[in-house]
Amino acid sequence: MVLRSCWKSRHKNSCGPVSATGSGLAALLWLLCVSQFVCGCGAQVVTKNVVQKDAEFDVTYNGTVTSENQTIYAFNHTVSRNKTEGVRVSVDVMLQGLESPILFVVRQKQAVLSFQVPLILRGLYQRKYPYNHVGRTLCQPPTRVALETQYFFVDVSTLSSLGTNYLLRVSRVESFTLQTDKKFTFTASPSQPQYFKYVFPDGVDTVIVKVNSDMTFPCSVMSVQDIQCPVYDLDNNVAFLGMYQTMTKKGAITVQRKDFPSNSFYVVLVVKTEDEACGGPLRFYPLRPDELIDAGNRTKVIDVVVSPAINSEVYVMGMLFCLGIFLSLYVITLLVACLENKRTKKRDAFQIPADMSPAETASLLGKNGDGNAPASPYEYGSFADNGSTLSSDAITDSATSTDNNYGYTERSLESVGRSRHESLSSVEEDDYDTLDDIDSDKNIVRTKKFLCVSDLARKDRRILSKKYQIYFWNIATIAVFYALPVVQLVITYQTVVNVTGNQDICYYNFLCAHPLGALSAFNNILSNVGYVMLGLLFLLIVLRKDIVHSRALFRNDLNAHECGIPKHFGLFYAMGTALMMEGLLSACYHVCPNYTNFQFDTSFMYMIAGLCMLKLYQKRHPDINASAYTAYACLAAVIFFSVLGVVFGKGNMVFWIVFSVIHIVSTLLLSTQLYYMGRWRMDSGVMRRVVYIVYTDCIRQCSGPMYIDRMVLLVMGNIVNWSLASYGLLERPNDFASYLLAIAICNLLLYFAFYIIMKLRSGERIKFLPLVCILFTAVVWGFALFFFFQGLSTWQKTPAESREHNRDCILLSFFDDHDIWHFLSSIAMFGSFMVLLTMDDDLDTVQRDKIFVF
Repeated sequence: MVLRSCWKSRHKNSCGPVSATGSGLAALLWLLCVSQFVCGCGAQVVTKNVVQKDAEFDVTYNGTVTSENQTIYAFNHTVSRNKTEGVRVSVDVMLQGLESPILFVVRQKQAVLSFQVPLILRGLYQRKYPYNHVGRTLCQPPTRVALETQYFFVDVSTLSSLGTNYLLRVSRVESFTLQTDKKFTFTASPSQPQYFKYVFPDGVDTVIVKVNSDMTFPCSVMSVQDIQCPVYDLDNNVAFLGMYQTMTKKGAITVQRKDFPSNSFYVVLVVKTEDEACGGPLRFYPLRPDELIDAGNRTKVIDVVVSPAINSEVYVMGMLFCLGIFLSLYVITLLVACLENKRTKKRDAFQIPADMSPAETASLLGKNGDGNAPASPYEYGSFADNGSTLSSDAITDSATSTDNNYGYTERSLESVGRSRHESLSSVEEDDYDTLDDIDSDKNIVRTKKFLCVSDLARKDRRILSKKYQIYFWNIATIAVFYALPVVQLVITYQTVVNVTGNQDICYYNFLCAHPLGALSAFNNILSNVGYVMLGLLFLLIVLRKDIVHSRALFRNDLNAHECGIPKHFGLFYAMGTALMMEGLLSACYHVCPNYTNFQFDTSFMYMIAGLCMLKLYQKRHPDINASAYTAYACLAAVIFFSVLGVVFGKGNMVFWIVFSVIHIVSTLLLSTQLYYMGRWRMDSGVMRRVVYIVYTDCIRQCSGPMYIDRMVLLVMGNIVNWSLASYGLLERPNDFASYLLAIAICNLLLYFAFYIIMKLRSGERIKFLPLVCILFTAVVWGFALFFFFQGLSTWQKTPAESREHNRDCILLSFFDDHDIWHFLSSIAMFGSFMVLLTMDDDLDTVQRDKIFVF
């Protein structure tokens, strides 16, 4: 309406009628009319009374502003190139709920800062929080001369027709530049953010900015920004520039000189309007349009310290220390191998004739094969006398077997005397009918009350070796297909962190996170090298043992053919590969640790635990161990549930019920499989058979279990697993991946302890090297778990809450507690593998029909 009336009045009074005689004249007259319109209308709109006042620092100005008047305060100050002083503008408005707030505009040499009072800051769901007291620090433009007088102006205006009182004060910030290693304390609030300048001293290329507060809430944000204008220091724009992270009590950012060409930066502290980002409660308010919410007192006292970070010498020392630890294990292993080789040569000086059978050798050396008497009557006495065992040679005699895979068919029957067969045979005519199927029928052999390794080592060695080599090739294939996308993903994560500056994406220990190149926490990545190096060392040890055993087989060494635990190295190769992959994937996880990629750190831990249990079982059950395809399919199911638990398991009762039921049912099925040695069927009649067994063995007559040792292990295993399932169902832990890993480790430790106890109970002994490995590994595991449970960060909480657990480095000013966990756990895993590899070396000269299955 105003524009239209203005145009009409100007057109009637000044322009006159427009002639249509020529287009050029018409255009000229049109331009004249437009210019008169602009001038005339402008004179009518601009009616404010502008007053400019010379103002001084540290003086409080009490003024009134309306839509009819505007006040400009002019300030000047001297800027020194060698000294930086901050300038802070503080404003108070007396009235609340203004429809037209007061606008303050600060005009500087190279920047303009504007804000309104009351200042409206928004939270979640567009909640509005008004602040009547606002304090802002002015940006400091650089100067090239020694001294320069700079001017700036504060314009105060409003569109409200009512007079509004305000208080304005401009003051100098004397402690605007932070000093190295000096703590500076200040207060901040959502409407009064603070920032300070830091200049890199000579010789310092990296510093760490540490921020602390005794107050958990209100939630705040610390940011590191380049020296430029404007400075983003409000909750709604602090993430626009530089690096930033939320914090409650602790925050730390490592800053490198190369990222800031001016050799200086701003440390910005902003208090958020709400605490939800830091894990605090979100207060409920009715969502009404344009409703203003009183945020209450959100002032926070904060301490900031800027300290020099480590230099390149510490990086070199850390890397040399890390490599030195694991290379020393290579040297120790080489020395042990040399001593073992020397001892073997001395033993070979007393040669036993090649045509002497293991039984005759045992008789010559003292029944045990190593010059010692039998360890206990339990070993060779009652079991052998009651016809419980079946020698491999007796099995070989069964030439009528229809299964070509059974028996060592490459050995000639004529080479073994009849008297030897009679002495080795543990099958008595009183126990079985003299039929051939006692030697060939698996249902008869595997259901004997007392089993020996010879009963479960009947298949052709070459076929079994190829079967177990599939473990290695499968895990190598899995590693390639798993690792490549993981590496690509973590590179993307690190790029996002570096580009956006959002350090809430990754859960580092920021108080000990040393960057190197594009990597934010190089120390956490470097400490994983132990898994790779020790995994490679274990593969080399296994390869040596494999070569020695192959040469013994090539020489037709009867001890290699007929004695000891059957040696199949495929699972050992798979375990070494899994250990190396654990190091690689753990390093990938620590590039940017968070809940979405935590499975990178745990997937191969599940595989290691599963492979170790399979290897323990394979030692005494080489013929009936699970195939590689079945084993890896089960491990894939475990990883699948791990991912589901991380994504959907937090507080989801339905998920925990389903998982607990699956856990218990799987435990029962596996227990049945182990107890009956695979001689049972899962079909429609399984429930009928279960009821029948319960009726006959428990109700009709109370008879004990046939396989007592196996029953003890399985009962203990079910108690442990049912307890873990109950704990998960009742507590529903947030870290489902670690809970699942705890289940695997508990079952592995239980089986391992059972194996050692039964080995000693059977009269077998543990040689010096595996005994040292057992004791050393147990001690290292104890220290490793101590450092693991320190909990320097946790992705189950918000990033700000996770940083409350951050701690300084404790080793060489480079490694933290979690790095020490990496060192110790890699050594402990290597020691555990060595125990599995050497634990049954005492049986290398003992016939397999004298080695019991448990």
